[in-house]
Amino acid sequence: MADSSESFTMATSPNQTPRRGDALTSSPGRDLPPFDDESEGLLGTDVLAEEEEDGEDLMGDDLERDYRAIPELDVYERDGLDDGEDLEDMTASQRAEAEREMRRRDHAEGLGQGRMRMDLLYESDDEDEERPARKRRLAERAADGAAEYDEEMIESIENLEDMKGHSVREWVSMAAPRLEIYHRFKNFLRTHVDEHGHNVFKEKISDMCKENRESLVVNYENLAAREHVLAYFLPEAPAEMLKIFDEAAKEVVLSMYPKYNRIAKEIHVRISSLPLVEELRSLRQLHLNQLIRTSGVVTSCTGVLPQLSMVKYNCNKCNFILGPFFQSQNQEVKPGSCPECQSMGPFEINMEETVYQNYQRITIQESPGKVAAGRLPRSKDAILLADLVDSCKPGDEIELTGIYHNNYDGSLNTANGFPVFATVIMANHVTKRDNKVAVGELTDEDMKAIVMLSKDEVIGERIFASIAPSIYGHEDIKRGLALALFGGEAKNPGGKHKVRGDINVLLCGDPGTAKSQFLKYVEKVSSRAIFTTGQGASAVGLTAYVQRNPVSREWTLEAGALVLADRGVCLIDEFDKMNEQDRTSIHEAMEQQSISISKAGIVTSLQARCTIIAAANPIGGRYDPSLTFAENVDLSEPIVSRFDVLCVVRDTIDAVQDELLARFVVASHVKNHPSNKENANEEGDETCLPNTFGVDPIPQELLKKYIIYAKERVHPKLNQMDQDKVAKMYSDLRKESMATGSIPITVRHIESMIRMAEAHARIHLRDYVMEDDVNMAIRVMLECFIDTQKFSIMRSMRKTFSRYLTFKRDNNELLLFVLKQLVAEQATYQRNRYGAQQDTIEIPEKDLVDKARQINIHNMSAFYESDLFRINKFTHDVRRKLIVQQF
Repeated sequence: MADSSESFTMATSPNQTPRRGDALTSSPGRDLPPFDDESEGLLGTDVLAEEEEDGEDLMGDDLERDYRAIPELDVYERDGLDDGEDLEDMTASQRAEAEREMRRRDHAEGLGQGRMRMDLLYESDDEDEERPARKRRLAERAADGAAEYDEEMIESIENLEDMKGHSVREWVSMAAPRLEIYHRFKNFLRTHVDEHGHNVFKEKISDMCKENRESLVVNYENLAAREHVLAYFLPEAPAEMLKIFDEAAKEVVLSMYPKYNRIAKEIHVRISSLPLVEELRSLRQLHLNQLIRTSGVVTSCTGVLPQLSMVKYNCNKCNFILGPFFQSQNQEVKPGSCPECQSMGPFEINMEETVYQNYQRITIQESPGKVAAGRLPRSKDAILLADLVDSCKPGDEIELTGIYHNNYDGSLNTANGFPVFATVIMANHVTKRDNKVAVGELTDEDMKAIVMLSKDEVIGERIFASIAPSIYGHEDIKRGLALALFGGEAKNPGGKHKVRGDINVLLCGDPGTAKSQFLKYVEKVSSRAIFTTGQGASAVGLTAYVQRNPVSREWTLEAGALVLADRGVCLIDEFDKMNEQDRTSIHEAMEQQSISISKAGIVTSLQARCTIIAAANPIGGRYDPSLTFAENVDLSEPIVSRFDVLCVVRDTIDAVQDELLARFVVASHVKNHPSNKENANEEGDETCLPNTFGVDPIPQELLKKYIIYAKERVHPKLNQMDQDKVAKMYSDLRKESMATGSIPITVRHIESMIRMAEAHARIHLRDYVMEDDVNMAIRVMLECFIDTQKFSIMRSMRKTFSRYLTFKRDNNELLLFVLKQLVAEQATYQRNRYGAQQDTIEIPEKDLVDKARQINIHNMSAFYESDLFRINKFTHDVRRKLIVQQF
């Protein structure tokens, strides 16, 4: 007892001289200012002052004076005594009741604060009702976890930044910095407000608790703006820092919702918006044990497995329960000996008391668009724990924030013969990079620009003109690709019959007509695109395949190109070079938009909701206009009918067009030469595309955002659609199809028209499909149908459907088409008559006027004065009433 009293006196007496290396110093090796007592430096001077006021030194020299007789104090005070009447003796129960009443009265009046607790004299149920001031202060300080540090650590920021020669990992593991980090982060969660003055994390925690989740997402940029020291420590020592953050977050959540620990035992802080994004192939030794952010496509994932988190063991000899042991990710923790019977085992895991957590391993691979030419895409394993499991599936493009770890891998060492470590990313935060995320990232200026664009009357023509601006001509292909990029609306009434909303396009025609360039352009402009070629793609490569997992030796499913392109675009070049067996594998994907698998005991169905744009060459290389489409292309009817838009590209000889094309190509090369950046804008006027006069193309970046916004936010409805027009059109097409024997017209073509009408409405950001949209869909459908006919039938069919084909066409464009037909006839006549074509062709004005009347055009003067007339090298000789074309 004497020893303990001595040590107590040493710690509290202000007269003691402290030693430098005493256990009470706040940090090792730190020179303290000259306090009278080191406990003063730790706890503050006011605490000791209070203690001195409470008592005095009882063990002094004048100890005997306390026992001298003082008669004045040995009598009762007269106040409060009533000696006037004799009272009966109280029974024990009455006395106890009276005592209880007096205690209640004293407590209500704030009495009973003296040095002696009243329940030392009388037994009391309320043991913790009153306690001495000093003991209460000590107990409160212990309960608060030394909460006074906030006020008393005045140099908090400087103290935390000054690591005293330690590494960040060592520094944040020490008690004092750890406590300071804990308090700072807790304070950040409680007090951080946005620009509108709203408490950010109060709302986030409330939302999290409503959904019974255990992840609290913290934006790194907000943390860096408020607590830059924590933001500096976090990437350097992420495992230690996140552990402190989790504890602080849990306390804040429990202070708001005290019983939330019944739902979630742990709260995990997830760090989002880390500034630096690393590519998978650039991860090196430098990044080990650091917090990194990377992106890629999920190629495979295991099932959700239980992983040991906190383990308890049973001793088989004495049945004593050992533990708990907290399991690390790298190695198994096992007990050495039993503390009860000192045996060395054997031990069995106690299944009931052991705590497990969810565990899933995924493989992420570099996005196809980011891999350098000639390189294979790299992949990396990532581990998802707790509530992150099943947050992504194969085919998803994700952004992953996590800790880059290494662990010992015996198989690697066996193969390489020296110690090599396998690396893995311990995921902290996972976000999908889909259209919703992309729309969320759009700024207010982007939104304003998109809405302004949609109000333009000619926005449809502007978007068509903006598709592949570096390719000359091919307006029909550009129109088809624009409709495919925007897409229709998928329908699934009652979850029974699914109708796709994606528009499939087939480009077929002569070589050298920029088919592959169109596909490459779509790959760049689409938010999610997978590019494959017919020869390099097999059936399993396009759909899905199974392979053995090297770790678990189980069969796992790997996603193919169509699954990876889910909610995007799959581009297939050289479609005609694919094997017939491989081509049949995509039948289901093109119509039902799913891929059914039944291999190696895995029976499942994968989603493949993607637009398919394919390019094919005709049999023999060139397209023969004297044959039907089916005779020109080596594709079966089932697969041709699954394409909504068939674009036939013919390389026709036209002296004027060829010259304009050559000028455009040369000007494009001159303009885009690396050494000619300064003059890039000067040549722009001369390289105008045909049929885009007066139409300003949209910048490509804005076009990308416009497409993403339209697909995510606009869902056109079909309430006001002209059903009679579509029905009449379908019956006419069926009749013509039977007569000509070309591509068969099926019910799929009605659905195609509806999809194209919805896409056209979506281009204009309309909520309802208008008559204009239906007319444009019919025009595109008819152009595709007529282009696939034999040359002999084509002209009569154009006349039959002329009222549909002239929709949204400028009069000048129609007149130019008619005039070119007259020029072609005249040129043929001259070749047959004179054996060679003349340099000048003259057309009587009367012939053109007669043809124009057939399509209800009567005023020709605007056409003669137009730029279109002049660029195609036509002149109008008013005196001779001739139209002259000079070659």
